[in-house]
Amino acid sequence: MSIPSVDLGEFLSGDPIRKNQFVQDIGKAYEEVGFVSVKNHGIPDELIADLYEYIQQFFSLPIIQKKQYEIKGLAGQRGYTSFGKEHAKGSEAPDLKEFFQYGQIARDHFTDEMYAENVSVKEIPDFDRTLAEAYRAFERSGTALLQAIALYLGLNEHYFDEFVYNGNSILRSIHYPPITTEPVSAIRAEQHEDINLITLLVGASADGLEILSKQDEWVAVTSLPEQIVVNVGDMLQRLTNNKLRSTTHRVVNPARQFWHTSRFSIPFFLHPKSGMSLRCLENCIDSIHLKLYDDATAGEYLDERLREIGLKS
Repeated sequence: MSIPSVDLGEFLSGDPIRKNQFVQDIGKAYEEVGFVSVKNHGIPDELIADLYEYIQQFFSLPIIQKKQYEIKGLAGQRGYTSFGKEHAKGSEAPDLKEFFQYGQIARDHFTDEMYAENVSVKEIPDFDRTLAEAYRAFERSGTALLQAIALYLGLNEHYFDEFVYNGNSILRSIHYPPITTEPVSAIRAEQHEDINLITLLVGASADGLEILSKQDEWVAVTSLPEQIVVNVGDMLQRLTNNKLRSTTHRVVNPARQFWHTSRFSIPFFLHPKSGMSLRCLENCIDSIHLKLYDDATAGEYLDERLREIGLKS
Protein backbone atom coordinates (compact mmCIF):
# COMPACT_ATOMS: atom_id res chain seq x y z
CA MET A 1 0.00 0.00 0.00
CA SER A 2 1.26 3.45 -0.84
CA ILE A 3 0.48 5.34 2.35
CA PRO A 4 0.47 9.16 2.18
CA SER A 5 3.93 10.70 2.19
CA VAL A 6 4.76 14.06 3.78
CA ASP A 7 7.96 16.08 4.02
CA LEU A 8 8.69 17.42 7.51
CA GLY A 9 11.06 19.89 5.89
CA GLU A 10 8.03 21.71 4.52
CA PHE A 11 6.67 22.28 8.02
CA LEU A 12 10.05 23.50 9.27
CA SER A 13 10.76 25.63 6.17
CA GLY A 14 9.68 28.96 7.64
CA ASP A 15 7.34 29.49 4.67
CA PRO A 16 3.76 29.95 6.00
CA ILE A 17 2.16 28.56 2.82
CA ARG A 18 4.31 25.41 2.74
CA LYS A 19 3.87 24.97 6.50
CA ASN A 20 0.09 25.19 6.27
CA GLN A 21 0.01 22.75 3.35
CA PHE A 22 1.95 20.24 5.45
CA VAL A 23 -0.53 20.69 8.32
CA GLN A 24 -3.48 20.00 6.03
CA ASP A 25 -1.77 17.04 4.34
CA ILE A 26 -0.83 15.26 7.56
CA GLY A 27 -4.20 15.97 9.17
CA LYS A 28 -6.11 14.60 6.19
CA ALA A 29 -3.87 11.51 6.09
CA TYR A 30 -4.49 10.79 9.76
CA GLU A 31 -8.24 11.18 9.35
CA GLU A 32 -8.37 8.91 6.29
CA VAL A 33 -5.57 6.35 6.81
CA GLY A 34 -3.97 6.76 10.24
CA PHE A 35 -0.42 6.22 8.90
CA VAL A 36 1.95 8.54 7.03
CA SER A 37 5.43 8.15 5.64
CA VAL A 38 7.70 11.05 6.62
CA LYS A 39 10.79 12.16 4.74
CA ASN A 40 13.36 14.70 5.96
CA HIS A 41 12.44 13.53 9.46
CA GLY A 42 15.68 14.70 11.06
CA ILE A 43 16.96 11.35 12.38
CA PRO A 44 20.44 10.86 10.86
CA ASP A 45 20.93 7.80 8.65
CA GLU A 46 24.22 7.02 10.42
CA LEU A 47 22.46 6.94 13.78
CA ILE A 48 19.78 4.60 12.43
CA ALA A 49 22.44 2.29 11.01
CA ASP A 50 24.30 2.22 14.33
CA LEU A 51 21.08 1.55 16.19
CA TYR A 52 20.28 -1.50 14.07
CA GLU A 53 23.84 -2.78 14.33
CA TYR A 54 23.89 -2.66 18.12
CA ILE A 55 20.42 -4.08 18.70
CA GLN A 56 21.28 -7.02 16.45
CA GLN A 57 24.39 -7.56 18.53
CA PHE A 58 22.30 -7.50 21.70
CA PHE A 59 19.70 -9.99 20.51
CA SER A 60 22.49 -12.30 19.33
CA LEU A 61 23.69 -12.71 22.93
CA PRO A 62 22.94 -16.04 24.66
CA ILE A 63 19.55 -16.02 26.42
CA ILE A 64 21.19 -16.36 29.83
CA GLN A 65 23.01 -13.07 29.24
CA LYS A 66 19.93 -11.27 27.90
CA LYS A 67 17.80 -12.39 30.84
CA GLN A 68 20.10 -10.63 33.29
CA TYR A 69 18.65 -7.42 31.81
CA GLU A 70 15.04 -8.50 32.43
CA ILE A 71 14.16 -6.65 35.63
CA LYS A 72 11.06 -7.71 37.57
CA GLY A 73 8.63 -4.98 38.54
CA LEU A 74 9.32 -2.68 35.59
CA ALA A 75 6.33 -3.93 33.53
CA GLY A 76 8.53 -4.25 30.48
CA GLN A 77 9.12 -0.49 30.42
CA ARG A 78 12.90 -0.73 30.80
CA GLY A 79 15.44 -3.31 29.71
CA TYR A 80 14.81 -6.72 28.23
CA THR A 81 11.50 -8.59 27.88
CA SER A 82 11.88 -12.22 26.90
CA PHE A 83 10.15 -14.05 24.07
CA GLY A 84 6.41 -14.59 24.36
CA LYS A 85 5.73 -12.29 27.35
CA GLU A 86 3.50 -9.72 25.60
CA HIS A 87 0.18 -10.30 23.86
CA ALA A 88 -2.26 -8.02 22.06
CA LYS A 89 -5.30 -6.66 23.90
CA GLY A 90 -8.07 -9.27 23.71
CA SER A 91 -5.71 -12.05 22.61
CA GLU A 92 -4.38 -14.89 24.75
CA ALA A 93 -1.73 -15.90 22.19
CA PRO A 94 1.69 -14.39 22.93
CA ASP A 95 3.41 -12.34 20.25
CA LEU A 96 6.44 -14.07 18.73
CA LYS A 97 9.00 -11.49 19.77
CA GLU A 98 11.49 -10.35 22.39
CA PHE A 99 12.33 -6.71 22.96
CA PHE A 100 14.49 -4.17 24.78
CA GLN A 101 13.12 -0.82 25.97
CA TYR A 102 14.84 2.46 26.72
CA GLY A 103 12.96 5.31 28.40
CA GLN A 104 13.04 8.93 29.45
CA ILE A 105 15.87 10.50 31.42
CA ALA A 106 14.08 13.52 32.85
CA ARG A 107 15.69 16.96 32.52
CA ASP A 108 15.60 20.21 34.53
CA HIS A 109 15.14 18.52 37.91
CA PHE A 110 11.74 17.19 36.86
CA THR A 111 10.09 15.61 39.92
CA ASP A 112 6.38 15.23 39.10
CA GLU A 113 6.80 11.51 38.49
CA MET A 114 9.57 9.03 39.00
CA TYR A 115 10.97 7.18 36.00
CA ALA A 116 12.83 3.93 36.47
CA GLU A 117 16.50 4.02 35.54
CA ASN A 118 17.43 2.64 32.15
CA VAL A 119 19.12 -0.74 32.05
CA SER A 120 22.77 -0.55 31.00
CA VAL A 121 24.16 -3.29 28.73
CA LYS A 122 27.80 -3.95 29.53
CA GLU A 123 28.63 -6.40 26.70
CA ILE A 124 28.16 -3.77 23.94
CA PRO A 125 30.10 -0.57 24.77
CA ASP A 126 28.20 1.79 22.42
CA PHE A 127 24.74 0.34 23.03
CA ASP A 128 23.65 2.74 25.79
CA ARG A 129 25.04 5.84 24.08
CA THR A 130 23.37 5.02 20.77
CA LEU A 131 19.98 4.39 22.38
CA ALA A 132 20.24 7.72 24.23
CA GLU A 133 21.09 9.64 21.04
CA ALA A 134 18.34 7.93 19.07
CA TYR A 135 15.81 8.62 21.84
CA ARG A 136 16.41 12.37 21.69
CA ALA A 137 16.36 12.40 17.88
CA PHE A 138 13.00 10.62 17.77
CA GLU A 139 11.67 12.91 20.50
CA ARG A 140 12.60 16.04 18.51
CA SER A 141 10.99 14.75 15.31
CA GLY A 142 7.88 13.59 17.14
CA THR A 143 7.47 16.95 18.85
CA ALA A 144 7.57 18.74 15.48
CA LEU A 145 4.94 16.36 14.07
CA LEU A 146 2.70 16.98 17.08
CA GLN A 147 3.04 20.72 16.50
CA ALA A 148 1.57 20.24 13.02
CA ILE A 149 -1.18 18.03 14.42
CA ALA A 150 -2.00 20.68 17.04
CA LEU A 151 -2.48 23.30 14.32
CA TYR A 152 -4.71 20.92 12.35
CA LEU A 153 -6.87 20.47 15.45
CA GLY A 154 -7.22 24.22 15.92
CA LEU A 155 -4.94 24.29 18.97
CA ASN A 156 -1.92 26.40 19.78
CA GLU A 157 1.05 25.09 17.78
CA HIS A 158 2.93 24.25 20.98
CA TYR A 159 -0.01 22.66 22.81
CA PHE A 160 1.72 19.28 23.14
CA ASP A 161 5.25 20.57 23.83
CA GLU A 162 4.97 20.82 27.62
CA PHE A 163 3.45 17.35 27.87
CA VAL A 164 6.03 15.65 25.64
CA TYR A 165 9.04 17.34 27.25
CA ASN A 166 10.06 14.94 30.03
CA GLY A 167 7.21 12.70 28.87
CA ASN A 168 7.04 8.94 29.32
CA SER A 169 8.13 8.01 25.77
CA ILE A 170 9.66 4.62 25.02
CA LEU A 171 12.20 3.50 22.42
CA ARG A 172 11.60 -0.20 21.77
CA SER A 173 13.96 -2.51 19.89
CA ILE A 174 12.12 -5.65 18.73
CA HIS A 175 13.46 -8.99 17.53
CA TYR A 176 11.21 -11.54 15.83
CA PRO A 177 13.39 -14.70 15.85
CA PRO A 178 13.55 -17.20 12.97
CA ILE A 179 10.62 -19.62 12.74
CA THR A 180 11.93 -23.10 13.49
CA THR A 181 8.73 -25.18 13.65
CA GLU A 182 5.36 -25.06 11.92
CA PRO A 183 3.71 -21.98 13.47
CA VAL A 184 0.31 -22.21 15.14
CA SER A 185 -0.62 -18.84 13.64
CA ALA A 186 0.41 -16.80 10.62
CA ILE A 187 0.83 -13.78 12.88
CA ARG A 188 4.05 -12.69 14.60
CA ALA A 189 2.36 -9.79 16.38
CA GLU A 190 -1.44 -9.91 16.64
CA GLN A 191 -3.58 -7.03 15.45
CA HIS A 192 -3.50 -4.10 17.84
CA GLU A 193 -3.50 -0.35 18.16
CA ASP A 194 -0.68 1.55 19.85
CA ILE A 195 -1.31 3.06 23.28
CA ASN A 196 0.51 6.39 22.94
CA LEU A 197 0.01 9.71 21.08
CA ILE A 198 1.99 8.84 17.93
CA THR A 199 4.46 6.11 17.00
CA LEU A 200 7.55 6.75 14.87
CA LEU A 201 8.84 3.59 13.17
CA VAL A 202 12.19 3.56 11.45
CA GLY A 203 12.33 0.99 8.64
CA ALA A 204 12.18 -2.64 9.74
CA SER A 205 14.78 -5.14 8.55
CA ALA A 206 12.11 -7.17 6.74
CA ASP A 207 8.55 -6.89 5.48
CA GLY A 208 5.59 -8.01 7.55
CA LEU A 209 3.75 -4.87 8.70
CA GLU A 210 0.10 -4.75 7.62
CA ILE A 211 -2.61 -2.19 8.38
CA LEU A 212 -6.36 -2.68 8.37
CA SER A 213 -7.96 -0.41 5.77
CA LYS A 214 -11.35 1.27 6.10
CA GLN A 215 -12.60 -1.44 3.76
CA ASP A 216 -11.60 -4.03 6.42
CA GLU A 217 -8.80 -5.38 4.24
CA TRP A 218 -5.27 -6.13 5.44
CA VAL A 219 -2.76 -4.22 3.35
CA ALA A 220 1.03 -4.60 3.46
CA VAL A 221 3.04 -1.49 4.26
CA THR A 222 6.70 -1.24 3.30
CA SER A 223 8.92 1.55 4.58
CA LEU A 224 10.53 3.61 1.84
CA PRO A 225 14.25 4.37 1.95
CA GLU A 226 15.13 7.40 4.09
CA GLN A 227 11.57 7.69 5.42
CA ILE A 228 9.91 6.74 8.70
CA VAL A 229 6.33 5.59 9.19
CA VAL A 230 4.31 7.51 11.78
CA ASN A 231 0.89 6.45 13.04
CA VAL A 232 -1.73 7.74 15.44
CA GLY A 233 -2.04 5.99 18.81
CA ASP A 234 -5.00 5.47 21.10
CA MET A 235 -4.21 8.45 23.35
CA LEU A 236 -4.48 10.85 20.43
CA GLN A 237 -7.62 9.09 19.23
CA ARG A 238 -9.21 9.56 22.67
CA LEU A 239 -8.12 13.18 22.89
CA THR A 240 -9.64 13.97 19.48
CA ASN A 241 -12.84 11.96 20.08
CA ASN A 242 -12.00 9.73 17.07
CA LYS A 243 -11.37 12.63 14.69
CA LEU A 244 -7.89 11.16 14.26
CA ARG A 245 -8.06 7.38 14.25
CA SER A 246 -5.64 4.88 15.75
CA THR A 247 -5.16 2.41 12.92
CA THR A 248 -5.20 -1.33 13.60
CA HIS A 249 -2.01 -3.07 12.46
CA ARG A 250 -0.17 -6.37 12.82
CA VAL A 251 3.02 -8.18 11.82
CA VAL A 252 2.64 -11.38 9.77
CA ASN A 253 5.03 -14.28 9.26
CA PRO A 254 7.30 -14.21 6.21
CA ALA A 255 6.99 -16.62 3.32
CA ARG A 256 8.31 -20.10 4.18
CA GLN A 257 11.59 -19.56 2.32
CA PHE A 258 12.38 -16.73 4.76
CA TRP A 259 11.50 -18.55 7.99
CA HIS A 260 15.19 -18.87 8.81
CA THR A 261 15.61 -15.09 8.99
CA SER A 262 15.08 -12.68 11.87
CA ARG A 263 13.04 -9.49 11.71
CA PHE A 264 14.15 -6.40 13.61
CA SER A 265 12.00 -3.33 14.18
CA ILE A 266 12.50 -0.10 16.16
CA PRO A 267 9.38 1.92 17.05
CA PHE A 268 9.45 5.05 19.21
CA PHE A 269 6.25 5.32 21.26
CA LEU A 270 5.77 9.02 21.96
CA HIS A 271 3.99 9.39 25.31
CA PRO A 272 3.17 12.52 27.28
CA LYS A 273 3.69 13.00 30.99
CA SER A 274 1.35 10.83 33.02
CA GLY A 275 -0.59 13.82 34.31
CA MET A 276 -1.75 14.98 30.85
CA SER A 277 -5.53 14.92 30.55
CA LEU A 278 -6.95 12.86 27.69
CA ARG A 279 -10.36 14.48 28.09
CA CYS A 280 -11.89 14.82 24.62
CA LEU A 281 -11.17 18.25 23.11
CA GLU A 282 -14.27 20.46 23.13
CA ASN A 283 -13.84 21.36 19.46
CA CYS A 284 -14.00 17.64 18.58
CA ILE A 285 -17.43 17.24 20.21
CA ASP A 286 -20.75 18.36 18.72
CA SER A 287 -24.31 17.16 18.20
CA ILE A 288 -23.14 14.70 15.52
CA HIS A 289 -19.88 13.66 17.18
CA LEU A 290 -20.93 12.91 20.74
CA LYS A 291 -18.29 12.42 23.42
CA LEU A 292 -17.12 8.79 23.18
CA TYR A 293 -14.68 8.43 26.08
CA ASP A 294 -14.65 8.93 29.83
CA ASP A 295 -12.11 11.38 31.18
CA ALA A 296 -8.73 9.90 32.07
CA THR A 297 -5.12 10.95 32.41
CA ALA A 298 -2.39 9.51 30.22
CA GLY A 299 -0.95 7.68 33.22
CA GLU A 300 -4.26 6.07 34.15
CA TYR A 301 -4.84 4.94 30.58
CA LEU A 302 -1.30 3.57 30.19
CA ASP A 303 -1.65 1.58 33.41
CA GLU A 304 -4.93 0.08 32.19
CA ARG A 305 -3.45 -0.93 28.85
CA LEU A 306 -0.25 -2.44 30.30
CA ARG A 307 -2.45 -4.77 32.35
CA GLU A 308 -4.50 -5.70 29.28
CA ILE A 309 -1.45 -6.75 27.27
CA GLY A 310 0.12 -8.78 30.06
CA LEU A 311 3.09 -6.58 30.98
CA LYS A 312 1.64 -5.54 34.34
CA SER A 313 -0.29 -7.61 36.85
